[in-house]
Amino acid sequence: MNQPYTFSPKIENAAKEALSLCQNAFEEADRAADFNQQKVHRAFADCRVSESHFAGSTGYGYGDPGREVLDRVFAQITGSESALARHNFVSGTHAISTALFGVLRPGDTLLAVTGKPYDTLEEVIGLKGQGNGSLSDFGVHYSQIELLPDGSPDLAAIRANAPGKKAVYIQRSRGYSLRDSMDVETIGKIVRLVKGASPGTLVIVDNCYGEFVEETEPTDAGADLIVGSLIKNPGGGIAKTGGYIAGNAKAVELCSYRLTSPGMGGEVGCTLGETRNMLMGLYLAPTVTASAVKTAIFAAALFELLGYEVFPRYDAKRTDIIQAVKLGSRSKLTAFCRGIQKGAPVDSFVIPEAWDMPGYGDKVIMAAGAFTMGASIELSADAPMREPYAVWLQGGLTFPSGKLGVMLAAQNLIEN
Repeated sequence: MNQPYTFSPKIENAAKEALSLCQNAFEEADRAADFNQQKVHRAFADCRVSESHFAGSTGYGYGDPGREVLDRVFAQITGSESALARHNFVSGTHAISTALFGVLRPGDTLLAVTGKPYDTLEEVIGLKGQGNGSLSDFGVHYSQIELLPDGSPDLAAIRANAPGKKAVYIQRSRGYSLRDSMDVETIGKIVRLVKGASPGTLVIVDNCYGEFVEETEPTDAGADLIVGSLIKNPGGGIAKTGGYIAGNAKAVELCSYRLTSPGMGGEVGCTLGETRNMLMGLYLAPTVTASAVKTAIFAAALFELLGYEVFPRYDAKRTDIIQAVKLGSRSKLTAFCRGIQKGAPVDSFVIPEAWDMPGYGDKVIMAAGAFTMGASIELSADAPMREPYAVWLQGGLTFPSGKLGVMLAAQNLIEN
């Protein structure tokens, strides 16, 4: 039988060697998936999820049992007192913005302890775009602590600067940087240090790309709030849109007032039939996340064998689904993304071009042929067109499809 795709001998041989190198790391991903699937199943059983919860509500959505059970399931899975999981969060940035505006007040200070946050938060904070309704416009102050040269948090600086701050902000994933992502153990160290120095300071974690990669979440380690997107890991490739906020009950309640209105909070909000998709996606999320992790591990091994610098390496501990590859030039970056696009199930014929994407300071090229637009739990790759011309790869609903996309990216690099 003819193979559907033909790769050069160089790519075929490198792929076989990469698979051999990855076996131990794959087993770690499978162990995490097995544990997390049990945790998810237990939450569904304990919260008595029923077919009746799939019925959608309209209008105000008063007393929507599906919305309420989804929140309870999310809270149990994340070790939280309370949660808001809603289809009307339009992105992870929207959910993070809601959380920050929910708990911060004029005169408060937000302290970021993992360096400069992701590009799309710059206007939320007020680092640019003055007058757009940012935290800065409302009198919220901002400061940040840079990571140490080795990419680890500056614990001494955090201890010295935490007192008097209303909230400390941690970005778990690397964003558009080449630093290591923060694992839950490290986040726990930061939480304990902050609470020891300033017990009233809230710790808020941007958990995007990290859910279900490890066996615990930052809330298990004491974080007051975690925030993320449902078109990333916890949506399992099924949720069409949405996001979540989970953590201590009082903080989540304040966030709910920002999402809807004071006095109404999480008690309103129709579900329009989306609850089934969100629950089903959440149930599948541990397995889908493991597929994305395996895709990232394979990509690291393959591109290292092809001579590229990768972050992290294939055998490194994983705490999110992102894999960075340092390509070194605009042309190679473009070729890589076009190869990933060829591996997409949707719009594989599209040729990605760099463009002025909303919320970013540089032109961004993005390969994202997905069943859900922008879903980065589906195989995708993106990068700003700037030095060091690295690409950030994430997703893969199944490992075989993710592996194919990675090999097509490598093939496209060779051909171009």
